[in-house]
Amino acid sequence: MSDSPAKLKLGALVALVVGSMIGGGIFSLPQNMAASAGVGAVLIGWAITAVGMLTLAFVFQTLANRKPDLDGGVYAYAKAGFGDYMGFSSAWGYWISAWLGNVGYFVLLFSTLGYFFPIFGEGNTPAAVIGASILLWAVHFLVLRGIKEAAFINLVTTVAKVVPLALFALICLFAFRLDIFTADIWAVGTPELGSVMNQVRNMMLVTVWVFIGIEGASIFSSRAEKRSDVGKATVIGFVTVLLFLVLVNVLSLGVMTQPELAKLQNPSMAAVLEHVVGHWGAVLISVGLIISLLGALLSWVLLCAEIMFAAAKDHTMPEFLRRENANQVPANALWLTNAMVQIFLVITLFSNSTYLSLIYLATSMILVPYLWSAAYAFLLAWRSETYEQALAERKKDLIIGGIALLYAIWLLYAGGVKYLLLSALLYAPGAILFAKAKREVGQPIFTSIEKLIFAAVVVGALVAAYGLYDGFLTL
Repeated sequence: MSDSPAKLKLGALVALVVGSMIGGGIFSLPQNMAASAGVGAVLIGWAITAVGMLTLAFVFQTLANRKPDLDGGVYAYAKAGFGDYMGFSSAWGYWISAWLGNVGYFVLLFSTLGYFFPIFGEGNTPAAVIGASILLWAVHFLVLRGIKEAAFINLVTTVAKVVPLALFALICLFAFRLDIFTADIWAVGTPELGSVMNQVRNMMLVTVWVFIGIEGASIFSSRAEKRSDVGKATVIGFVTVLLFLVLVNVLSLGVMTQPELAKLQNPSMAAVLEHVVGHWGAVLISVGLIISLLGALLSWVLLCAEIMFAAAKDHTMPEFLRRENANQVPANALWLTNAMVQIFLVITLFSNSTYLSLIYLATSMILVPYLWSAAYAFLLAWRSETYEQALAERKKDLIIGGIALLYAIWLLYAGGVKYLLLSALLYAPGAILFAKAKREVGQPIFTSIEKLIFAAVVVGALVAAYGLYDGFLTL
């Protein structure tokens, strides 16, 4: 075993950001958006998302530069700013969001293969679950061989997935018709979508889902060759992905009408291109999606293991998650992660968990880590911590941190009570690992404020459990 693992260069870090952001979401975007909003609301929603997510990207860039000693990104910021339990909850919520997203990816992958092989259906048939399980453990053993090798394969799949997206944008640009785009801007003809404000709110969780991964580079900060590359990779990755997302979504609305798009089966990008150029368009997008999902699965398996490992290194998570194999891969964290994915894959057989319901849950789990990161950046600027020689920068970062914080709060509101309660149900059991980590270092488990926060989480979890039992909450 070498003393220091090979470090990741800027290109590999950008590929990790782009690779983890472009997964399956973008390929289903035309239908997902049309199902919740008309053209006008879509444009308003993208404007809010672009500003909100850009400020979050800047938050991760600023924190990477101002707090170079904090490795592991999202959870380390929550811990430094708001104490151990908040730090643990951020790592736990992020981890659950990441592997739940992987379950969603497997469902979508086999639903796409169902286009060629009907036995896989919508991705949650017995054949699909068996196929997904075999693939899951193949990825698992590939990652066990080393982070550097997996990061290289991720770089290759990132390039491979961008090609069909660029082709789609180019073809749809020529097929775009303004009369279709402007036919019913405020979706007056589809009253079930509700008011414009409602439409904007409903599309918000989808927009957040397609941006998850923006923090990818900051999680691997300890493995970066140059610390300053972490912030650069975050912003470059964000701008690249934003451009693709808006093009795919907006151009589709000028090729087919909103009600037509809303009825499509996912991956809806395939149906949109088929509408323009015929059958080969659907095949091209389906193959692109399969490559994209395989790459994204790899990125997210890496991220899942890395967040647990980083949190265990500073005793936020229990000791056993720190163990690495001979290739310096956090093996125990990897086994735990993929065991959870396997259990949930089996659950999709018995509950009608579709790709979209898994995504909404995964997204709501990540809102808390995002909220604490934004709050920590705001707090640093507010207290002038690390800004002793940079007063002009402090003002700018105070505004950016403030906008990012407001955006994160708005997202919790947009997600609604249902997903807040379901999140509490997944957050509550984490306290067992938190207690174990605290005992290992001989510290009391909770401070008095943390006891109150934990009590609120338990109440939310009990309401959610009763709701699932009684049927007023569904997955």
